[in-house]
Amino acid sequence: MTPSPQTAGWFFWAALSACFAALTAIFAKIGIQNVDSDLATLIRTVIIAVVLAAFVWSTGKWSDPQALSSRTWIFLTLSALATGASWVCYFRALQIGEASQVAPVDKFSVVLVALFAVTFLGERPSAREWLGIAMVTAGVVVLAVRR
Repeated sequence: MTPSPQTAGWFFWAALSACFAALTAIFAKIGIQNVDSDLATLIRTVIIAVVLAAFVWSTGKWSDPQALSSRTWIFLTLSALATGASWVCYFRALQIGEASQVAPVDKFSVVLVALFAVTFLGERPSAREWLGIAMVTAGVVVLAVRR
């Protein structure tokens, strides 16, 4: 069965995201040596903001943020706060743990996204998708349990 162009599109970007996330763990683990993890998170955030602002501006995607609805602002703010908290926790975990342990446990977010999507968005994963979610959960448990 061949994926539809729409399916192939999201999967391509999701796979690319996974590749960059993997590189993030490796680069961060090297970069936070002899640096406070919170300061490292701040530096990373500033760089991301500058690069992303330049990207949005140069691609002509800038629009007036004041035109956004208050609902959009609320949820983008909540998303930003959750992202910031995640990054602070992730960098702290990387500073004291092994990247090969921290990154897979961080991916437990896959399971939490599925549960939150069912609870808050009304999504209904198929039995096959639940099997995959259960396998991710099992993988995280295997990695988290000490020998």
